[in-house]
Amino acid sequence: MIKILAACGAGINSSHQIKTAIEEEMENRGYSVKVDAVVIKDITEELLKDYDIFTPISKPKLGFNISIPVIEAGPILYRMPAMSKPVFDELEKTINQLKKNN
Repeated sequence: MIKILAACGAGINSSHQIKTAIEEEMENRGYSVKVDAVVIKDITEELLKDYDIFTPISKPKLGFNISIPVIEAGPILYRMPAMSKPVFDELEKTINQLKKNN
């Protein structure tokens, strides 16, 4: 199972919308993923070690290098296929690369 971390400023609404959308779309595409939603300020290097992919709303400045793939997921919030499909496609591509490397 691929573990994904979604993050937004408050960890309440946007990250949960991203979480739900990723879980639903990746399941529809035949992938088993688990997505957690957090507040961006609570992310540490140690926390990220528990995940395979990081999906923030926008590119964060966390004060350390992120060692896992980062896919900006903000366009998912518009709920427009033309904007969200490229995010889901990039997630699928990254999931397939991770599976190859494991």
